[in-house]
Amino acid sequence: MADSKRTSEPINFVHQDEIWKAHVKAEKHLATVWPNKWGFLTEVYKEYERDSAELKRAVRVELPHHLAAPPATPTEKHIHVGPSPPVPQTTQALIGWRSGHSHLQLEMFGTVHYGKHSFLRELGWPFGSCN
Repeated sequence: MADSKRTSEPINFVHQDEIWKAHVKAEKHLATVWPNKWGFLTEVYKEYERDSAELKRAVRVELPHHLAAPPATPTEKHIHVGPSPPVPQTTQALIGWRSGHSHLQLEMFGTVHYGKHSFLRELGWPFGSCN
């Protein structure tokens, strides 16, 4: 059907229809032939499903109560969303308008100090001593 989008050549609708009829005829023929040729697979699959269901029932183990997953707690208990500050009236004021408020800043637990200090350097040990 990609050829039907080209506008430089005329489209032969009769030929396109014949191709479609051939495809439909082949699908119908294969649908009638498939059970005789591959129908045994459906029985094997049904046996497999029965066997796997029996194995699942036999292997099912109840977990002790201390290993079972705790019930899910609602997110409202842990996450509190406060009201947002008013939206600025100019587009220039939109840049960083939320970070200007202390309660909305991303670093609410302090600034990040990754990589500033080395434990080995503080102890005066060589860097290869802890492998």
